[in-house]
Amino acid sequence: MIAKLVALHGPLMFHQSGGCCDGSAPMCYPRREFKVGAQDVYLGEIGGQPFYMGAAQFDYWQQTHLIIDVVPGRGSGFSLEAPEGVRFLTRSRVYTEAEYEELDKIGPPPTGVERQPAA
Repeated sequence: MIAKLVALHGPLMFHQSGGCCDGSAPMCYPRREFKVGAQDVYLGEIGGQPFYMGAAQFDYWQQTHLIIDVVPGRGSGFSLEAPEGVRFLTRSRVYTEAEYEELDKIGPPPTGVERQPAA
């Protein structure tokens, strides 16, 4: 799905803001149309596309390993996958002790100000 969306829209980015309903789902945007800020935490990449989470949401999820999945159905909002009849969904599991140790060595993730996506 990500490859298809990149082919249609160019470079992408994912953002999960928190809030209620679909506000807590990962949203996919054209990279040039969403500006990340100091309250956004860079968590890595999904299919080569950067993934950010709002700081308040990150506070709730930081103890878990996040899995971003694509499932049949329609979410709401402006996420690019909606017209394809699918939606992105966050699944999670609690980190293992070994994973906690690795994360402690790495330190906190950068914020959006520290890690801006390339256009």
